[in-house]
Amino acid sequence: MEEVAVTGENTPHQRTITLRGAVFIGIGSMVGAGIFALFGQAGAIAGSAVWLSFLAAGIIALLQGYSFAKLGARYPSAGGLFDWIVRGYGSGVFSGGIIMLGYFSVIITSAMVAVSFGNYASELFLGENAAPIWTKVFTAAIIIVLTFVNMVGAEAVIKAQSVVVSIVILVLSGFALAMLTQINSTLLAPSTYPPLSFILASVALTFFAYLGFGVLAFTGGDIQEPEKNLPRAMYISLGFVMALYVALSLGVFGTLTVDEVIANADTALAVAALPIFGQLGFTLISVAALFATTGAINSQLYASIGATYTMARDGQLPARFGLKNRRGGTQGLVISALLTMILALLFDLGAIASLGSAVALAVFALISVAHLRMVDETKASRPVLILGLVTTGIAILLFAWYTVQTDPQLFTILVVTIVLAWVFESFLARSRKPVVAAETPTLP
Repeated sequence: MEEVAVTGENTPHQRTITLRGAVFIGIGSMVGAGIFALFGQAGAIAGSAVWLSFLAAGIIALLQGYSFAKLGARYPSAGGLFDWIVRGYGSGVFSGGIIMLGYFSVIITSAMVAVSFGNYASELFLGENAAPIWTKVFTAAIIIVLTFVNMVGAEAVIKAQSVVVSIVILVLSGFALAMLTQINSTLLAPSTYPPLSFILASVALTFFAYLGFGVLAFTGGDIQEPEKNLPRAMYISLGFVMALYVALSLGVFGTLTVDEVIANADTALAVAALPIFGQLGFTLISVAALFATTGAINSQLYASIGATYTMARDGQLPARFGLKNRRGGTQGLVISALLTMILALLFDLGAIASLGSAVALAVFALISVAHLRMVDETKASRPVLILGLVTTGIAILLFAWYTVQTDPQLFTILVVTIVLAWVFESFLARSRKPVVAAETPTLP
């Protein structure tokens, strides 16, 4: 019997994503989400102890990944975590605000990675003295191209992702191993580390590099045997990425001084390749960065299809977001791409990363609370869920403490972003009703 998934109420479609394909989505969405651009920002806070920050952030991601895996196995859906929020809290303004906040997180993450792509593309093709406008040109171009890829459908996403991630894994794994054999251990000496509070405060920022694992939640409607393959894909992709991040951070800060990393914040990983591999290494890492960021944007845009469809279906976004195009995708995909482009072109890279990470941590903490209300159905370990909630909460509080002291304006933006999620939801709730029918209308 052919296995099908249900995206509307009675609208079946064939499940097209294999375990291998889901792993590629998970790895691709994470590896591009900050690892090529976060070293400078993280180094400014945690110094040469950034590897500890990546390790701690990876542990939090694994704990949250466990929660997501259990929820996804029990409630597979293209709506992913948005469906779980409604199941945990019920329909209403509170759950709607969380969902809106989660949608903000998807847009912010996509924008951050798109800017990273633009930085690497500009320097690789036009040199380090290229006019800033070229970064914006490349940023806009990649968003446009990948929006069209996602309009073709999930199968096209997987084919593109498999090629992209294979290249990235090969280049970065080889580079990490080579750097580990050449590092200057004195640059990583504990005596050079900042206070522990600063290292922990940077966890919220480095967590941004793991945010892509949330994209796997939206494969529930397309992945084959979701009860078995979704948890496997989650653990495999998170485990691999955490090991890669720790190795790369040890390599970068064991090759360059903290000041050198900060000075080359946007392309630090490629600059770290110069002492070992020369210009060829710089070029290879830059190419890998383009592939990795492409994969991450691709995955985030894929997630926006299920996210906006679910929100439109439940009345949390206007009906237009849920309308499907005959060529594939939804108008929500196009609108999300436009919002991503606006954010990427108008805001600072570091601010985007910090804001996106903090917002996502807040959403994940609220999902943990919702999961605890459903633990009897998912059969998850209550102690593990509580540990995930506590560690996530600590990361949020430490980030807030550090941000209030060092960048009050960013903290204000974070608070405003959270408040706006519920303001928008309250506005839309006045006329809320299911707006996407079982047979979704199509556009010409």
